[in-house]
Amino acid sequence: MSSAPLAYRRVLLKLSGEALMGDEDYGIDPKVIGRLADEVIEAQKAGAEVGLVIGGGNIFRGAGLAAAGMDRVTGDQMGMLATVINALAMQDALEKRGARARVMSAIKINDVCEDYIRRRAIRHLEKGRIAIFAAGVGSPFFTTDSGAALRGIEIGADLLLKATKVDGVYDADPKKVPDAKRYDRLTYDEVLRQGLEVMDTAAFALARDSDLPLRIFDMSQAGVLLRILRGEPIGTLVQGRS
Repeated sequence: MSSAPLAYRRVLLKLSGEALMGDEDYGIDPKVIGRLADEVIEAQKAGAEVGLVIGGGNIFRGAGLAAAGMDRVTGDQMGMLATVINALAMQDALEKRGARARVMSAIKINDVCEDYIRRRAIRHLEKGRIAIFAAGVGSPFFTTDSGAALRGIEIGADLLLKATKVDGVYDADPKKVPDAKRYDRLTYDEVLRQGLEVMDTAAFALARDSDLPLRIFDMSQAGVLLRILRGEPIGTLVQGRS
């Protein structure tokens, strides 16, 4: 395996909860979370400091529950708890493979994980531990995309990575439009001007205002995370302004 130097030393990886389901309709597929853990460990062993944020859509989605009539705050709080479940599952998968990991929650749930404290999170990363940030930003009405952008900024990440089901940002839905164009690079202003769907508005504004580079990619390929960290132009990079 190539031992090329890393282009990014500290990164924040955002995974959707749905990514943990595999072919299941609900919950967590042990084989899928194991493969994702392998990818993260490979990057960490190469010298990267890795923070993780995982959504909760494989268990509960607050906005969907609210649309069905549940109080939005209650639905979002349930969604936050779902992200804690996913974070604990990822911690277990990482530790079973010999990695050191810590779950840090934005809401107090001390019997199962640590409270999120920025300086402690950075120390975990510096000590070679994988930090998993759960419960979003700790408040309703904010998605885990916002949690990922916020934590990425707070820990001083060099790159925010968003793993999706497609290999980048397109000018149309590639599943519906066969000749949709994929962008290799975009500025934040171009994304806004063209109305492209990258992440939710609040998260996007956070990343843009802090000039945090964002790469959208498909994590289904083996070894893709380490290849990105070594500088390969995989997926779509969003950074800077026009």
